[in-house]
Amino acid sequence: MNIELIGEEKYSWEGISSLEDFVHSIVLEALRVLSSPREAELSISFVSDEEIRELNKSYRNQDKITDVLSFPLVDYKKPGDFSLCLSKEKQYCHPKTGEILLGDIVISVKQAKRQAEEYGHSFKRELAFLIVHSVLHLCGYDHQTKDEEKQMEEMQESILSYLGILRSNANESGDFTF
Repeated sequence: MNIELIGEEKYSWEGISSLEDFVHSIVLEALRVLSSPREAELSISFVSDEEIRELNKSYRNQDKITDVLSFPLVDYKKPGDFSLCLSKEKQYCHPKTGEILLGDIVISVKQAKRQAEEYGHSFKRELAFLIVHSVLHLCGYDHQTKDEEKQMEEMQESILSYLGILRSNANESGDFTF
């Protein structure tokens, strides 16, 4: 799996000994739960509030800070259905590695930290949630309707539970098991 981390050197990663390992384990588990037929490639950019506000304004016409933005490269017919990726490999898979090209995730580190405080859990838990949430978006999941929201929430909880990142221990700052 190829995960490119961009901008991580600008921020403090409290409670996370290796950001690369942390992100890799979360993405790997999400793809396992989704039964991805192949490894994947994606990028995660860690940005300032100003940067995410500009992206949110440019791409979603919303002039405000948000926690995370997802930019999927595949237009799935059905969430988590990778058949399009396999039938159009030249368009959706890396030509040398065969990895599915999922897309890009952009996370506002400061907003994630604020949300962790607001929700009463660790920054690590909030970051894990945002990564899982975004990977699901990159794999065709959404939350525009009640049914979509329910399906996405169930997937998020399944992935986070497997990783030991439960709401019941969300305020603990200790390490999760990966």
